[in-house]
Amino acid sequence: MLFASGGFQVKLYDIEQQQITSALDSIRKEMKSLEQCGALKGSLSAEQQLSLISGCANIAEAVEGAVHIQECVPENLELKKKIFTQLDGLVDDRVVLSSSTSCLLPSKLFVGLAHVKQCIVAHPVNPPYYVPLVELVPHPETSPATMDRTHALLRKIGQSPVRVLREIDGFVLNRLQYAIISEAWRLVEEGIVSPSDLDLVMSDGLGMRYAFIGPLETMHLNAEGMISYCDRYSEGMKRVLKTFGPIPEFSRATVEKVNQDLCLKVPDDPGHLAARRQWRDDCLMRLAKLKSQVQPQ
Repeated sequence: MLFASGGFQVKLYDIEQQQITSALDSIRKEMKSLEQCGALKGSLSAEQQLSLISGCANIAEAVEGAVHIQECVPENLELKKKIFTQLDGLVDDRVVLSSSTSCLLPSKLFVGLAHVKQCIVAHPVNPPYYVPLVELVPHPETSPATMDRTHALLRKIGQSPVRVLREIDGFVLNRLQYAIISEAWRLVEEGIVSPSDLDLVMSDGLGMRYAFIGPLETMHLNAEGMISYCDRYSEGMKRVLKTFGPIPEFSRATVEKVNQDLCLKVPDDPGHLAARRQWRDDCLMRLAKLKSQVQPQ
């Protein structure tokens, strides 16, 4: 949907024809709905964008003439390696081979490929239509041109790519996310705060300002610049950080406690979860629209 919104012709490939058929049907419904509520991305109409998307059950036909290939199979290293080995034997020296993996290292994912200089991880954030960030993570042998081309392409379709300068386990987003989850879990497990109040700390506190500015700029603005902030607060931060505990075990007892608390708000059956996800996506859509309308000072 994102690539089509930028006017690019898109081919979907899967080993199961029903997956392709279902995807095309879902895309049609979603684009029509987005158009009706004025949230469709790009300058083309829904019908024009839909005309750019087709399905293909033959991988060689799917990648013929492609300038960019985005792999989105399940998070299984051997499966992904199998796909890239297939692609490696089909493509020329011009196409970018990109993976959507959220944490598999490029050095393990692209090992032994002839076209490794054209390989890169382009990790989108769920749901990518509403959250524009994409992490670009190179293999040690990825060429600068591959990084530049992918960055430019993603900017063209309205995404916000960031360059991770070298691979690291978890990349950047998940390392930050896991740090938050880790401390959140310890605070709940140790009886410091309830699960519902913990989520409020983020949704009605940190999350509100982090939706517009990151933690480093927050520090910069909470004093007379970064130097002033660190002069004032670094000792206090170090004192608190020393009290952080070990990596949580995510024990069954705590998992059940957190789940029970969350189910009071959102029961964990498919219907309620789907409705809550739709509410989340609607909020993200409104937030993205607001951010585009309010220019920074």
